[in-house]
Amino acid sequence: MKLKTSIILCSIMTTASAPAIANPVWDLYAGVSIGAGAQTMFNDNHDKTNSAQSFGGMVGIDLPVFRIEAEYNYLNESDFHANLAMANAYFKMASTVVKPYMGLGVGVMFNGSNDKYDKDMDTSAAYQGMLGVTLGVPALPFKFDIEGRAVYIPDIAKFGDNRPDLLHYDAKIKIRYLF
Repeated sequence: MKLKTSIILCSIMTTASAPAIANPVWDLYAGVSIGAGAQTMFNDNHDKTNSAQSFGGMVGIDLPVFRIEAEYNYLNESDFHANLAMANAYFKMASTVVKPYMGLGVGVMFNGSNDKYDKDMDTSAAYQGMLGVTLGVPALPFKFDIEGRAVYIPDIAKFGDNRPDLLHYDAKIKIRYLF
C-alpha cells in the first residue's frame, strides 16, 4: 500500500512541476550590429550619394510571432554623422532553421552634424523598414540576423530655403544574446 501511494504521489508531483521547468514563451535579448551601405541626401535636384556605415546596439523581447526592441544606431558617412534612437517591431514568419522577418521602426535622429558645411543637423523624426533572416545557433543563446535596412529622415537641416531629406540604406549583421 505504501508503494502504491508513493508512486501516485511522485506521479502527481512530476506532472505538477513540469510546467515550471518548461522553456519560457519569450526571450529577453541584447545585441550589437554593424552595417555597410550608402546614404543619399535629397536637396533640390542636387542629390548626393556616398558610402556609409552604421554601428548599433539593441535590447528587446523576442515573442513567438513578434519581436519588439529599442535600438541605438550611429550613422557615419564621410561628411555626415548622426545618432538614432528607434523603437522597432518585427513580424517573424514561420520557418524551421532560417527564419525570415520584416519590420518597421520609428524614432528620432539627434546630435547630427555635417562636417563639409560645418553645420549641426536639426533633431528630426526617423522612420525605417527592415527585411531579413534570423539564424539560430543550436545549444547556444545566440542568434544572428542578416538584414537589409532603409532609414528615412525628413528635413534634417535648413540650408537657405532648402530642407533636405536623408535616405540611409545598408546591409546589416546583428548578433543577439538571449538571456
